[in-house]
Amino acid sequence: MENNNRGALFKNHRKEQKRQPDYKGEINVEGRDYWISAWLNESKNGQTYMGLEIDLKDQQKDAQPVNNVEFNNSDVPF
Repeated sequence: MENNNRGALFKNHRKEQKRQPDYKGEINVEGRDYWISAWLNESKNGQTYMGLEIDLKDQQKDAQPVNNVEFNNSDVPF
C-alpha cells in the first residue's frame, strides 16, 4: 500500500504541559514526509476544533513550521 498523501495521528500519552500537542503523528504529502501535531481547542462560541502544526521531517528542530492551520468541525465533510 502506498503512503503518498496519507498520514495518522495518535494520542500523545506523554503530554505534560498544555503547550504540548494532544495528538502527534506523521503525514506524507506529495512524496514529502512531515511530522504533524494537533491540539484540541474550543472556539469562543463553544465549538470544539483541532489546531494543527506541520513540520518537515528533514527540517532542523529550531526552524519555523511549514504550515499552521486550524480546522473547524464544520470544515470536515464527515
